[in-house]
Amino acid sequence: MIQSKPEEFKDPILRDFFVTKNGLIFSVPDYFHPPEGIRSVLRYIPDVNGPRVSQINGKRYRKAEFNESFDYLKEKHPDWVFDVAIVPRSEIIEILKPNAVVKDILSGKRKNSAAFELIHRFMEAGISADAMGITGSILAGLENDESDIDFLVYGTDWIIAKDVLTELKKEDADKTDFRYQISDLDNEMWHTVYKKRKSPLSFNDFFNHEIRKGNRGMFVGAGADGKNVYFDLLFARSKDQLQSTTPIQRGTDTEKIIIEAVVTNADFAFDSPAIYLINHDEIDEIYSYTHTYAGQALAGEKIRARGIVEVIGNKKRLVIGTSREAEDEWMISLSLLEAQDIE
Repeated sequence: MIQSKPEEFKDPILRDFFVTKNGLIFSVPDYFHPPEGIRSVLRYIPDVNGPRVSQINGKRYRKAEFNESFDYLKEKHPDWVFDVAIVPRSEIIEILKPNAVVKDILSGKRKNSAAFELIHRFMEAGISADAMGITGSILAGLENDESDIDFLVYGTDWIIAKDVLTELKKEDADKTDFRYQISDLDNEMWHTVYKKRKSPLSFNDFFNHEIRKGNRGMFVGAGADGKNVYFDLLFARSKDQLQSTTPIQRGTDTEKIIIEAVVTNADFAFDSPAIYLINHDEIDEIYSYTHTYAGQALAGEKIRARGIVEVIGNKKRLVIGTSREAEDEWMISLSLLEAQDIE
């Protein structure tokens, strides 16, 4: 299916959320959508006994895991179920924008002390609040004491923000005059993330890739009862970048294989899907639909990857993340791991 480009970007884009007439809350995993509706993933289901209480409307919800979300939709809305959900526009009553959360936190309309601190630290480094957003459970108004901060920076400002985050960690290691100290994840948190990701990689290989990415951090003691608060620095394309972006053309899935190749371009390695152009005899590119392998390799590095071959005309693509957890689909940078062994 080739997705049509929405007029003037009025449709929700990647990392936005939306609410339907019957109160279902969906996340948006794409920039472009077909005429019949919005490509999306069901994230939260209204439930009078649900453990999460909306800060927006006071209603209770439960979080839908990947399999449950599809099972629920197959029962209630089978006509919405494709490779992801495609929800008719007529069913949507509200689009939740990540940047609006930043504005609400800055104005005091919403309270999140760790997110407030992170926004101000980036603003002090010269990044506009207009380029920032917060997605995930906070965007849905359903965060709890255990919730991470899914922090978002749009377009080329994301590259600046990642460099700023690296410097903030260095500064905070030597100073104590900040309200909350920003650091790299501690060992316990890294193991929590590893378990959550359900990666087939060993913990050491997973860690060596993740620590290099530099897009994760932790506020020390910023949570309830002095717990640490974990955050991701996520990327989404800006409107300027979308002007030159073409919708993803989907092809036919064939076989699952392992390849070795050299990455020739990783400019959108932190996008969703993460995109790697490669030098290989048969495969032209790698798309990863699981966040685990975003930013996994740099241009010029040799990689090994396992995924499904997708055929689009005369082009072939290796797809990682054909299921939510993708436990038998993966990617590693051989160059990185070889360098680690040498050291």
